[in-house]
Amino acid sequence: MSEEIDKKDQDSEYEDVCYICRRPESVAGEMIHIPNNICICRDCMQKTFDSMGQMGPFPGMPYMDMFTMGQPQGEVPRNQKLKKKKAQKEEKTNNKKPEGIFDIRHLPAPHVIKKTLDEHVVGQEFAKKVMSVAVYNHYKRVLTDSGDQDDGIEIEKSNMLMIGPTGSGKTYMVKTLAKILQVPLAITDATSLTEAGYIGDDVESVLSKLLAAADNDAEQAEHGIVFIDEIDKIAKKRNTNSRDVSGESVQQAMLKLLEGSDVEVPVGATSKNAMVPITTINTRNILFICGGAFPELEKVIKKRLTRQSSIGFTAQLSDEFDKDENLLQKVTTEDLREFGMIPEFLGRLPVVFALQAMTEEMLVKVLTQPKNAIIKQYQKLLALDEVALCFDDEALHAIARKAVEKKTGARALRAIIEEFMLDIMYEIPKDDMIGKVTITEDYIEKKGAPLIQMRESGEAKLLTQREEMS
Repeated sequence: MSEEIDKKDQDSEYEDVCYICRRPESVAGEMIHIPNNICICRDCMQKTFDSMGQMGPFPGMPYMDMFTMGQPQGEVPRNQKLKKKKAQKEEKTNNKKPEGIFDIRHLPAPHVIKKTLDEHVVGQEFAKKVMSVAVYNHYKRVLTDSGDQDDGIEIEKSNMLMIGPTGSGKTYMVKTLAKILQVPLAITDATSLTEAGYIGDDVESVLSKLLAAADNDAEQAEHGIVFIDEIDKIAKKRNTNSRDVSGESVQQAMLKLLEGSDVEVPVGATSKNAMVPITTINTRNILFICGGAFPELEKVIKKRLTRQSSIGFTAQLSDEFDKDENLLQKVTTEDLREFGMIPEFLGRLPVVFALQAMTEEMLVKVLTQPKNAIIKQYQKLLALDEVALCFDDEALHAIARKAVEKKTGARALRAIIEEFMLDIMYEIPKDDMIGKVTITEDYIEKKGAPLIQMRESGEAKLLTQREEMS
């Protein structure tokens, strides 16, 4: 009995949507439930009966029982319902924030946000500082309702644009940030976005994912974070005579989305059609973070920096920046316009910063320092077999050197570790006497085998012999 009451209370937060006109119950009034979990408002039902009376009976038409038409005929799927919005007057009188959204008194300060990011992300001090301040200012603006103040001062949104090479931690930083703030997060890819009317996802599909992350609660979704990755893929196409439906057109379609406007979003789907209910989301308080690797942007920056190269002792050499790994940190709006981003799009992303390229020392720290470090994961796996896993300092640097050669950032670390840990994870369960495995530099370089320490009569005995594992 208690389960049925809890179910009714949970369903009371949602409202039915008319199958024909797509209006919610709060607008169209009480719904009529017919078989197959279909809800129809009384206006549409009356119009249907009127049209039937004018055109005559239809042979083969399914039978409708008018006496049971108002009764529920089964459970309506949750993704076909809209969550009811609370009345604004009640919120103002009670001075309560919507559930699931943090209060201004509990908003963490920038140094607290950065300290938490430090526990998960290695390096990138400047990027973490910029993100902490931008997010703090944004949610201060949201939670204090600065747009409704009487002083006439309205704080604008601080959308961000992250530029960094692959594997530098762009997506991971955004995921960690959303966990800290406990707000809905939607991560989407700009490569699938196209202009409305063409094959692909419309710009509104970005908000559909955010609405799904907020459990179809429009109020909570309006305070979320949207991270659009691979934003460099929608740059203007050069030397093309065809319509640029996945480049400049997408940037133009995203202008109002970034700035703040009322957008009709399908519920439970990524595209609008007659079978999906529609709700309206205001993007004014949604924080948009765009990120991309921007390949070939270094050439644009280098061209600008060496534009005034000349002859003489004080001249700037044309190859001066060839070996500069952090050349992206010198990026300007002019460089991004040259790359293919339109000025109107860049104007709605006021916070632009670049991430550092992963060096050998940073990769060594990535292996060991974060809470969810790769080595800690393998140590936990072997600990389940009561085996201790250790890495020499030389072995860590050897792994980092191999990762630098691959030029894919921190993503290369797991591929390298998976390669040499395969034999260890296969051989360890064979012998219950193995107590400790030490990974050495020779094993990483494929010049030897790891050191294995056995358990014997309760005391560990070190095996001096090195046997290659098959």
